[in-house]
Amino acid sequence: MKEWEGRWRIGMFTNVYLPTTNGVVVSVETFRRALTQLGHDVFIFGPDSGDIEDRAPFIFRYPSVELPLQKYPLTLPVSPFVDHVIKNLKPQVLHANHPALLGRVAVKKSQELDLPLVYTYHTRYADYSHYADPLPQENVKEFIDSWLFQFMSNCHHVVVPSESIKEMLFEKYRVSKDVSVVPTGIDLEKFSDLNHRETRDKLGWSDEKTYLVSIGRLAKEKSFDILIKALAKLDREDLELVIIGSGDEKENLEEMASDLGVAERVTFTGLIPFGEVPNYLSAADLFVFASVTETQGLVTLEAMACGLPVVAVDASGTREAVDEASAILTEHDVDAVAAGIEKMLSMEDLEPYRKAARKRAESFGLLRQGEAMVEVYEKAREAHAAKRKVLTPSEDHKDRWKEFMQIFGI
Repeated sequence: MKEWEGRWRIGMFTNVYLPTTNGVVVSVETFRRALTQLGHDVFIFGPDSGDIEDRAPFIFRYPSVELPLQKYPLTLPVSPFVDHVIKNLKPQVLHANHPALLGRVAVKKSQELDLPLVYTYHTRYADYSHYADPLPQENVKEFIDSWLFQFMSNCHHVVVPSESIKEMLFEKYRVSKDVSVVPTGIDLEKFSDLNHRETRDKLGWSDEKTYLVSIGRLAKEKSFDILIKALAKLDREDLELVIIGSGDEKENLEEMASDLGVAERVTFTGLIPFGEVPNYLSAADLFVFASVTETQGLVTLEAMACGLPVVAVDASGTREAVDEASAILTEHDVDAVAAGIEKMLSMEDLEPYRKAARKRAESFGLLRQGEAMVEVYEKAREAHAAKRKVLTPSEDHKDRWKEFMQIFGI
């Protein structure tokens, strides 16, 4: 039985999974690959997604429905078949990537099967409270904080992707133990051996232009408006801004670019296959990013893996991804971002920045982060054995939670 010694059986629960692509999906899939390469068994429990045939083993899907205003399939967290599978697979640890839907299933299975539960805090949910308009924003934010507190009180360990988020958890929830910083690793092979000239020619990009690239969902909190306004401020006809992604703000951003007279120098690619993203990054001259809601800055690291220097807003996640040798960080301000771009492009030689960016990305390698996650599972097992949870709700918190349930009719 030596072959099984030190080998983990991990049940990962996620409300989004391939073929959908977003930060959580990339994280789940990256850790699945890393842990599998390290010799562990990873079972993915996610939403059904039509006729897709999963190439990887151990992927089990819950029913889901497509809603008109929903960008991703909405998971229906009920499946007798998957319940039977979970029981028979005998996982040793459960890992939730969301606090709702399949996150609640993970809590239930942790209790039923007496297993340690790990939760990765991927998203600063309170920063998305504006989607709950016209409800009072203060109440919504407080409800979200209370909801997350309640969820984490069921967990034996919490994973955060950056020190900034760890500090935030302490400030908001006083989480000071049983929390580990484990960024999502970068599959460096996907971003290696790409020729700048060849990828540029493949995309039909001009040698006379300087291309700034950015990636993300086109939503207010991602601050693409700042990048477009900064481009207009610079007033350089050789600059082109390429924005990869889709979202509800696309029309507003296109209209803004037109009003500012830079529509011909801003390209919205829409969603592109994940495998094509490295080509755009390799072909570009500079990565620019203005979001202040990131928990890690994964797309920034992917750009750096392609050797792209970075100009970005100094915010959580991003500031841990970069260093002074690879990036210029600015305030969350149009003039500051424009000045940062101008400063970077005015340098006589960007090669040191390119090399530093690649070197920095290499420190976030796939297997290194997989090994760090295994250490988390060990800690969660210890906490579970000691019957220790990340948080313990007080009576006041329980009463406040009940009030919110009544206010929002839940």
